[in-house]
Amino acid sequence: MFSKVLIANRGEIALRILRACRTIGIGAVVAYSEADRDSLAAQLADEAICIGPSDARRSYLSAPAVISAAVVTGCDAIHPGYGFLSEDEGFADVVRAHGLTFIGPSAEVLEHFASKEATRRLLEAHGLRTIPGSGMLRDEAHALEEAERISYPVLIKPSGGGGGKGMRLVRTARELEATFKVSRSEAKAAFGDDALYMEKYLGDNRHVEIQVAVDRFGHAIHLGERDCSVQRRHQKIIEETPSPALTEAERQDLCQRAVRAVVEAGYENLGTLEFLVDSRGEAYFIEINCRIQVEHPITEMCTGIDLIALQIKIAAGEPLGINQADVVSRGHAIEFRILAEDPSNDFRPQGGQVLGYLAPGGPGVRMDSHLYPGYEVPPYYDSLLGKLSVWAPDRAQAIARGDAALRELLVDGLTTNIELHRAILANQVFIDGKVTTDLLDRVGSAPFVAAGNR
Repeated sequence: MFSKVLIANRGEIALRILRACRTIGIGAVVAYSEADRDSLAAQLADEAICIGPSDARRSYLSAPAVISAAVVTGCDAIHPGYGFLSEDEGFADVVRAHGLTFIGPSAEVLEHFASKEATRRLLEAHGLRTIPGSGMLRDEAHALEEAERISYPVLIKPSGGGGGKGMRLVRTARELEATFKVSRSEAKAAFGDDALYMEKYLGDNRHVEIQVAVDRFGHAIHLGERDCSVQRRHQKIIEETPSPALTEAERQDLCQRAVRAVVEAGYENLGTLEFLVDSRGEAYFIEINCRIQVEHPITEMCTGIDLIALQIKIAAGEPLGINQADVVSRGHAIEFRILAEDPSNDFRPQGGQVLGYLAPGGPGVRMDSHLYPGYEVPPYYDSLLGKLSVWAPDRAQAIARGDAALRELLVDGLTTNIELHRAILANQVFIDGKVTTDLLDRVGSAPFVAAGNR
């Protein structure tokens, strides 16, 4: 096992990794940018080190800065969290070259799964159904040709990353001509890779993902699925487990096929396979995320398994230590991404000082957040303030507990999406478990915002 880990991330995930390290008796160093000098993770850490200015490209995305910090502080491993350098095979390779361990898949595994388009074909060969799509798009003319072959509407997607950046829904050739260059530019800016591919767009779909863990000995388990269908602009805002979209038989079949496919394809460490489920219940593989997911807490709440600790254990070369029969999921959990943005103003990001903060409590309530009164939310990074997760014996009780916790949560001084979450919980489509990924984009946030303000 490692003696000391450098946490190369910020916000709530840096704090989450710090707590996991303490739980399993590993020293941890928090790396922070100048903008995060007063962050809660930096304050709570036994040791913290500045890795550069506020600009992420010169701090959290700077491999030399991160590795230097690890070497200077005597760390033997680096945990990248999610985002930033977490799926960068080049960074993982340089980490290893400096005698350190990258906590995540190896450089070879990351490279093997780096291209979303190639991964789609790879896992299709290992038994997972995929959406009709293209190979890499050479240029706009090629994109137009492929869109005609697949038939509109189509999704333009970046091969090198996720989070909705660079993704565009295109319904006509004219729209494609207008958005192709924009998508390529966004992909380049977000991921350093402007490669794009195309998929047939499935209307009225659900977004379901399978959490897997694979050690270097080929032993693998799944930890159930999460439903991430409540989205805006292809970005998740509410997740729950188990998914209301699947029957128990469908759930077991999809989870077992996902595990078999990643083992046969040579995957290692924690990973999440993402699927779109159409109106007939058919599940189509779309991508794999080779890192810890933002929404991992709800899986932990239902299974009782610490996924960060498991991730560290696998990276250290230890066997999983548990079999599939040991993984028992109980009850229902829902996570709400608390964002500093204004739903009534086109979800515009907000910044400023947190004048007051009160985290909700009670049985089955968990708040992962780096907030505290007086904290200044920097304008340089994403708008995630924290993740409120609730657990209950069944979905109806989880919804009720979620609403109670959201009512109790106080973030004063910033505009947030707390009331939007409450309005979505009260909406009959959500209560019936029928939300599709395009609901918010199709009807807009206005009906939910108005309901939340009543």
